[in-house]
Amino acid sequence: MNLTVIKPGMLTSVQDLGRRGYQNVGVPVSGPMDVCSHRLANAVLGNDPMAAALEITLLGPELVAGGSVTCAVAGADIDVTVDGVPVERNRPFDVPQGSRIRFGARRRGARMTLAVRGGFDVPLTLGSRATHLASGMGPFGGRALKADDILPVAAPSRPSPPSRPSPPSCASFSNVIRILPAVHRDRFVGAAWDLLIQSRFTVTPQSNRMGYRLKGPPLVHAGAGEILSEGMPVGAIQVPPSGQPILLMAECATTGGYPTIANVISADLPIAGQLAPGDWLQFVPCSRDEAIAALRAREKWFRDTLGA
Repeated sequence: MNLTVIKPGMLTSVQDLGRRGYQNVGVPVSGPMDVCSHRLANAVLGNDPMAAALEITLLGPELVAGGSVTCAVAGADIDVTVDGVPVERNRPFDVPQGSRIRFGARRRGARMTLAVRGGFDVPLTLGSRATHLASGMGPFGGRALKADDILPVAAPSRPSPPSRPSPPSCASFSNVIRILPAVHRDRFVGAAWDLLIQSRFTVTPQSNRMGYRLKGPPLVHAGAGEILSEGMPVGAIQVPPSGQPILLMAECATTGGYPTIANVISADLPIAGQLAPGDWLQFVPCSRDEAIAALRAREKWFRDTLGA
């Protein structure tokens, strides 16, 4: 069984939950921009959460099934059809041999996950099937999918989940993102923090899976706009000498040389992952306890709703 790419869409790549454990030697984690939707699509199929799926950005691909497969989509609100028949998000749907999956109009969000029961059986690199576009690491030479690529489907390793109503979407399309102060906050003038939380920023066209380059009022450094290179997490908000912040996303490098004024909380990174160039966002501060509570609430939702 497999899916063959007829049209690749704007940017479609294979992702699992990321290549963890190698950041100390400079290997980024990568993985999905919206982890929640990736987990949801796999969970409704009964897959392991780590199973490889497709991350589809804005304009979806066209795929044809080589053998009968079962799929699920989650995340961005995009029309999906099988041989012209619409399918629902967040629940399994069958794709008979020779049938075509097509993606149509997008209403909200930027990224959709397409999972297949069993997961895509593409080669592992350092224990992960995630694609890191910037370094060319992962299946298909670490690149986005092209026409004629063939995606083999693995045999399911778990029993099919019981039939149940479609769960609500876990994708959030909010423009409000919660942050915590970062270790370099004192490297900015006092007004910079106020500007950060009181202003709207726009995701510019120069953004990608490594990071969102944001446009808004400049955040002024108190001293030099650079630091000795140090470790950088996903969600860090770096500020280069221009004062225009960069929000580090799933493919970010493991180190960076610009001061960070804040970090997006883990629970809100999937929300940021659904933003597209031209969207605005506003950062709001929260406490460490609120950040932990939000992450616990997300995990409780997965346990209570999907048993995952």
